[in-house]
Amino acid sequence: MRQPDELKFDDRNLIPVIAQDASSGTVLMLAWANPEAIDRTLGTGTAHFWSRSRSQLWRKGETSGHEMRIRDIRVDCDADAVLYLVDPAGPACHTGASSCFHQRLSIPGEQTPPPDDLGHEILSILSELTDVIRSRRDDASGSSYTARLLRQGVPRIAKKVSEEAAETCIASLVESDDALAAESADLLYHLMVLLEARGLSLKAPCAVLRDRRHRTTPASLED
Repeated sequence: MRQPDELKFDDRNLIPVIAQDASSGTVLMLAWANPEAIDRTLGTGTAHFWSRSRSQLWRKGETSGHEMRIRDIRVDCDADAVLYLVDPAGPACHTGASSCFHQRLSIPGEQTPPPDDLGHEILSILSELTDVIRSRRDDASGSSYTARLLRQGVPRIAKKVSEEAAETCIASLVESDDALAAESADLLYHLMVLLEARGLSLKAPCAVLRDRRHRTTPASLED
């Protein structure tokens, strides 16, 4: 167990900090911190950094609202780099991407680049939708469909999930691909509202899927 005063800052009194999604494992961003930023992070439970261009302390999400709640902090073996394990409240990148590491570097001699990874885009969309649903929950008197649905409670939302699931099945059998995509979107949205009504999020079923995947052996996949 390292202590904050054991961290090794460089000659600018800075240390590199990597932020990683504690649930998905996705590397979100790289920034820098000085001792004050580390202390503020420890004291508030939210990620703070030092801006080299502005020469000032900044809190992630102070303008965008996409703050990072700290779940754990790790230090590398030489104590000269820090890892924030975080729960992000939205995209990490200023471009709107969920991770700042969403661009590939061309590899010399590479014949056929791998297909575009939709993972970052999907995570960004779902993260934004989660934030919207949560904001509607916090605005109990809101007139939006989501706010009204949340006020009606779990039984009503569960019924909607059942209805949307049936419509998705029908679309898969007799309707177009566009119709199936639209019904699937409705189903996913209502499922996310249901999870929020129970105090959960998509992280809960994703964690179950991750655990199942890690427990699954090639032999069991064939059964």
